[in-house]
Amino acid sequence: MKNIVCFGEVLWDVFPTHEKIGGAPLNVALRLQSLGNQVSIISRIGEDEKGKEIEKSIIEKGINAENLQVDQELNTGIVQVSLSQNGSASYEITFPRAWDNIKIDDKAIKATQGADAFIYGSLVARDKRSKHTLYELLKLAKYKIFDVNLRAPYYNMEVLGHLMKAADFIKFNDDEILEIGQELGSESNALEQNISFIAKRTDTKSICVTRGAHGAILYYKDNFYQNKGYPIEVVDTVGAGDSFLASLTNGLIKMEDPQKTIDFACAIGAMVAGREGANPIFTPEEIQAFIKSRQ
Repeated sequence: MKNIVCFGEVLWDVFPTHEKIGGAPLNVALRLQSLGNQVSIISRIGEDEKGKEIEKSIIEKGINAENLQVDQELNTGIVQVSLSQNGSASYEITFPRAWDNIKIDDKAIKATQGADAFIYGSLVARDKRSKHTLYELLKLAKYKIFDVNLRAPYYNMEVLGHLMKAADFIKFNDDEILEIGQELGSESNALEQNISFIAKRTDTKSICVTRGAHGAILYYKDNFYQNKGYPIEVVDTVGAGDSFLASLTNGLIKMEDPQKTIDFACAIGAMVAGREGANPIFTPEEIQAFIKSRQ
């Protein structure tokens, strides 16, 4: 069992017909916990009913909520989610919200220092308070995993550059790495070349790029590993990348075979895309049956 801290936004995903608790760091945390890890979340909710529901849900699902701060002024986060006909999601993210105001304190410092891995994204750095807290905790973390999550207009290259250089491992999707690579001066549209370019430019040892239905490519210990994806009828893509990252992280920090790890992570990501919501529950038997049926 590994001790993992996830830092960033917790919120409500508001769909046209229903609402679900989410936020990329929380989605990652929930999947990591389901895979047998001890997981903590550092975030902030409002002093409102939606915040209380998030706290209750986190505790019920076995996530350590000691670093779930409560804001007296800002409300709990809300994101309006729209789904296209093929299930792809787009987001309208309310600003400011409680998770923009995460503060550094002794409890957050202790949790970060004691973690085997510290996972963070770029969206939480959209405002100065949470960005400052993240920057300070990154100085303390042992192993740092950066989940790039470009949501216009909430990012810029200065912040992304800082977060990439702080990371031991970076996860992009294919659009994100091409956009950032171009901004940094890459002249290639090939994923492997952009991975090598960014690894050298940021001194990052490991990089993974998801390719939607076409799987993922992993650069790990100077080697490339690929998975071509698993066919699935997409219901919605919300949380698929988060579950992929959690599954990949789980395998790599436990020193499991990189190829088997990326295969498993792609399977979990596909299974999530085939269900409604970001955090469907799967039994080990369901996962193995899914992988076996598509080999």
